[in-house]
Amino acid sequence: MALIDPMATRRGGRRPLRHPHRDHAPSVTPLVDDAIAAADLDAVGATVGADRVADGGVTAASTPASASSTRSAAAGPIWARRYARGLVVTDLLCLVWAGLGVHLFEPSRPPSVTVTVLLVIGAWLLALELSGTRESSVLGYGASEYKRIIHASLIVFGLVAIGAYLFRLDLPRSVVAIMLPAGLFGLLATRYIWRRWLSRQRRAGAMMSKVVAVGDRQTVGELLVDLARAPYAGYQVIGVCVHGEGGKAGEDRVGGVPVLGAPEEVATVAATVGADAVAVTASAAFGPSAVRRLSWDLEGTDTELILAPALTNIAGPRVHTQPVAGLPLIHVDRPTYRGANRLVKRMFDLVGSLTLVVLFSPVLAAVAAAITLTSRGPVFFRQDRVGINGETFRMIKFRSMVVDAEKRLEALKQEQTADAGNQVLFKMKNDPRITGVGRFIRRFSIDELPQLFNVVRGDMSLGGPRPPLRAVVDLYGDDALRRLLVKPGMTGLWQVSGRSDLTWDDSVRLDVYYVENWSITGDLVILWRTAKAVLGSSGAY
Repeated sequence: MALIDPMATRRGGRRPLRHPHRDHAPSVTPLVDDAIAAADLDAVGATVGADRVADGGVTAASTPASASSTRSAAAGPIWARRYARGLVVTDLLCLVWAGLGVHLFEPSRPPSVTVTVLLVIGAWLLALELSGTRESSVLGYGASEYKRIIHASLIVFGLVAIGAYLFRLDLPRSVVAIMLPAGLFGLLATRYIWRRWLSRQRRAGAMMSKVVAVGDRQTVGELLVDLARAPYAGYQVIGVCVHGEGGKAGEDRVGGVPVLGAPEEVATVAATVGADAVAVTASAAFGPSAVRRLSWDLEGTDTELILAPALTNIAGPRVHTQPVAGLPLIHVDRPTYRGANRLVKRMFDLVGSLTLVVLFSPVLAAVAAAITLTSRGPVFFRQDRVGINGETFRMIKFRSMVVDAEKRLEALKQEQTADAGNQVLFKMKNDPRITGVGRFIRRFSIDELPQLFNVVRGDMSLGGPRPPLRAVVDLYGDDALRRLLVKPGMTGLWQVSGRSDLTWDDSVRLDVYYVENWSITGDLVILWRTAKAVLGSSGAY
């Protein structure tokens, strides 16, 4: 399907030269967009919002993850310019370090090698700048920053190799074999360190881009909710421009954020409050003509214009933009659940689960012995769960509760109030049915390890929505039923985003996002974050 995004641009002084790909590609980064693909899943699942459709066929719910933004290279908040200068210094140090590696492998180096290395370093730095790797819109959130670094690096060394071949230059192989991997590793590692530092600053409320949101009350309110789920994206809404409800001046609010004016006054409001960006939600209150006029009003200012179309729960690889008659048509590919994707996932699960069984075999044996020695009953707990397409299978876990735990559940529900889980899943932080060994293995999710055998048999996957009980499936709405389109997993997005501390709606939203945007790289990142979550034992009861 295609959505029409009335793209407008921000200018500073003269109209800047435009990057042919970046201008028309929406920066779609919902919870695990490109982040699920490669880099920073710290905020995965955080920007997955609810889909809504508005009047006239123009979609209206919006998220920061699906925002398209354009800006000149020199523009940006003050903190972003200082941050970019720091990146230049560390980038240069990394490239010099990589260049020294070439000299170590060329002990009898002629002067031409040194000149070549210096020229490559200069071209590399220039490519990083021209590729927008230090733009404020990609700093601190999502995978775009890392992807641009890799893209710029490969272009530089591709041109170096082509030039050496065409002009028959005697180029040492170490320039490519040593300098490229060493420099690329250094760049990605230092950018990751910078990102962790920036995340800490943003947790403290610093280094944020001040945003004024404009649209109608419903779409602006949804934008505020979605931005609140993604604090690491660095957007702080300081005011909104919507039509008022007749209250006293300064007292009208949307989602706790003050209303600073009407939509047609947004340019003046942004200049008055010193906003770094204006976020336009897709709504009838602010149509394409108004967006175009706003872009003119922002000419010569340092205020970025961001469009937030109604693309939610959609990862970047599924989104393609094609300009037609001046309109960027956003094409959204259908999610795929069968064919080659399912075969690739099965091979990944089989190889991964067998490897993990071998690695964790000492742990499996030790836990089995501990359960046998400390409590009566079987080592394993087997329970019917619902799998792909609603089919039932027997899930295996280490027994962490007393033998008659199921019989005592109903009485416990009547006597106690759940203080964990959510309105669908009953959980208690101090469940009296849990044994001593069970409390330890549940804390670190060791009780889940026997499910590796379910993965080997093909009942489950390493990553995916958790397998529900039949009684829980009977309570599912239409959205939650989409969980059953893929095999259930040992771990998933909701487990690395809060586990039992999440609400039911958040859990469903994250699982549906995973179902529709699955990738091998995403599974690898989820497994890595699962290990971190397990060691931290957050949300495990």
